Amino acid sequence: QEGNYIFVWTCIYQFEGGTVENKRGTAGALAAAGDQVHVWCPPAQGETRKVDGVVAHRDLGEFSRSDLRRVDQMLDQFAGPRRLLVQWVPHGFGQRAMNVSFCWWLWRRGRRGRRGRRASRRGDRVELMVHEPFLEFKRRSWRQNAVALVHRLMTIILLRAASRVWISIPAWEEYWRPYALGRKLRFNWLPVVSNIPVVNDPEAIRAVRSQYVSTEGSIVGHFGAYDRDNIELLFASVSPLVDNGSKHVLLLLGKGGERVRDKFIDLHPEMKERVHATGALDAVDLSLHLGACDVMLQPYADGVSSRRGGTMAALAHGLPVITTSGRLTEPLWAESGAVAIVPVDDVVGVAAATSRLLPDVHARSIMGRSAKALYAERFDVQVIIRALRG
Repeated sequence: QEGNYIFVWTCIYQFEGGTVENKRGTAGALAAAGDQVHVWCPPAQGETRKVDGVVAHRDLGEFSRSDLRRVDQMLDQFAGPRRLLVQWVPHGFGQRAMNVSFCWWLWRRGRRGRRGRRASRRGDRVELMVHEPFLEFKRRSWRQNAVALVHRLMTIILLRAASRVWISIPAWEEYWRPYALGRKLRFNWLPVVSNIPVVNDPEAIRAVRSQYVSTEGSIVGHFGAYDRDNIELLFASVSPLVDNGSKHVLLLLGKGGERVRDKFIDLHPEMKERVHATGALDAVDLSLHLGACDVMLQPYADGVSSRRGGTMAALAHGLPVITTSGRLTEPLWAESGAVAIVPVDDVVGVAAATSRLLPDVHARSIMGRSAKALYAERFDVQVIIRALRG
């Protein structure tokens, strides 16, 4: 496909506790396919990990108007047509999650048809990757409602700028399409990929396991962002599994897990030896810790969906996953047979499904193979690249 890919991401950040550059795999895969790829992001500590064919620019600053003017000049050094792919999370661009100026800047770069406008002369193509749409309105919370209102204004501007909208889950189209105000736009599903490369090192995995359990014990893993609603669901689901005297342990992977472990132990001090947290890990150690888990317990208050990076990492590693279905869950999860899925309000059912699966090595093996096959078929980075370049 002709033209350049110019990536404008929110940032390069710690991905769910692992020091992994956001979308590094996607950018690298596009470059390997022959595209010119540049990633713009705010400043960050340390050196940017090198990826063949990808140039990182830490020039977005705080997404202020002066920062955007500077990036304007840098982008204009590239011949059109430029393709700007913007990872959208409304709280990712500063200004207390209300950066209307950034949306306006994208609209200006993607605007068409007005003579003399730079964007119309130079042919920028703005595409949005919607990971999160906007804040919900909430009763008796005027501050959140004010921000939610601004988010919808930002959405209207963004949809005027965009030539295409990619969505991490199909439900986001229902959320966003009304704000296109009748404008015909293509919404395409683009699931989140795992950014944790699989490390196949059985000896190293056994060494990790020995840190937490004996040969008779089992490890129930969890990898996620540790937001409040999901933590409460995890606590309720896991308590019967790691009660005093159990051979099972809970292993919380990634950044934020320490805080959750401490809270859990405060509530259940008798389970102190059964709950562990790794803290932030590099990609290799994170993969080894994933490989050490017998099952992954991934409950979500709104249901599992293709925007959940923790579950994607588990599938890519061929791990059996116990999760929940909710309002945002796509049909493919129940249809695939690759995960054990329980209604979100059935906490007892989540614990029971995990208890049944842990001792059944054969069932875990079948589910693990199905998980890996589902990931390869629907979520692998090459599937994403074919969609982007199609």
